[in-house]
Amino acid sequence: MKLILSEDVPNLGQTGDTVKVADGYARNFLLPRKMAVQADSGSAKQIEHERRLIHMREEKRRAKLADVAKAIEALTLDFNVRAGAEDKIFGAVTTAHIAEKLAEMGHPIDRKAIMLEEPIRALGIYAVTVRLASGIEADLKVWVSPIEEEQPKEEQKETPQKEEAT
Repeated sequence: MKLILSEDVPNLGQTGDTVKVADGYARNFLLPRKMAVQADSGSAKQIEHERRLIHMREEKRRAKLADVAKAIEALTLDFNVRAGAEDKIFGAVTTAHIAEKLAEMGHPIDRKAIMLEEPIRALGIYAVTVRLASGIEADLKVWVSPIEEEQPKEEQKETPQKEEAT
């Protein structure tokens, strides 16, 4: 079945591409999710009109994502974690933690869009890439610092000194 993609589909094509896929894949996955429209559904003018609409929609989406990328680049995420010797932290800061913190700040981002080679396991400052769309990425600063725990006050044992009466 010939389709025009209305969204980027991994391993298939970009928005606006005309692709040929299996009938079942089109009927059961792409068409119900509005990821594509049928290329055989009308005349050539109708197909061109669909492409223009898809292109305009994609341009608006990319403009919004570019604004979101600028906002994300201005952010700095602070994680206060318990740390041990040699600046090693207990546990790790993962993409899920970063996505949760971004959502709290008003930027709901899927954790799969956060490009982190491996979880952060040491204190420091890290640059994390957030891939919003193909070609639109934002670099996010992540600070991992230790929790400043209050040191327990040493109980001073005051021994009452006996005054000797002479």
